[in-house]
Amino acid sequence: MQGVDDFGIGILLQTRQVKKMIASYVGENDTFMQQYLSGELELEFNPQGTLAERMRAAGCGIPGFYTKTGVGTVIAEGKEHKDFNGETYILETGLFADVSIVKAWKADETGNLVFRKTARNFNPPAAMCGKICVAEVEEIVPTGSLDPDLIHLPGIYVHRLIQGTHEKRIEQRTVRAS
Repeated sequence: MQGVDDFGIGILLQTRQVKKMIASYVGENDTFMQQYLSGELELEFNPQGTLAERMRAAGCGIPGFYTKTGVGTVIAEGKEHKDFNGETYILETGLFADVSIVKAWKADETGNLVFRKTARNFNPPAAMCGKICVAEVEEIVPTGSLDPDLIHLPGIYVHRLIQGTHEKRIEQRTVRAS
């Protein structure tokens, strides 16, 4: 997701620091839309599960994998196809990033991270696939004070810690009448 106009990656879009976006959803960011439509910003769409697996694979050192998702669509154009047991699959590559930026709830001083709720879905593989991972956390606690069984991402993947505050912006809130 590319964030809202004045928050998250939206700030990097405003200063034109993003050249290419690899995403499963692009939302409603006006700056993103203008840069994409003008050809200034490259966009690569991935189905959400494929995007998650590309990050996980890279984080585990796996250069590529086959998937049925996207076969017969524009997603498959230009990609290697291979049949297994009579079914066609396409080759997807691991998504290796120069820098990963993630948000966690808590970290110890060595970078062991604890995520809250759905932040556990994509943040660990996103952190793992980056050569450098920067984690913004709400709280930094002394080393050894986190229960090892509750750590979601080992500190070996985290290179920089930044303490921030909790803030979650919603692109478009939709609620029903009471």
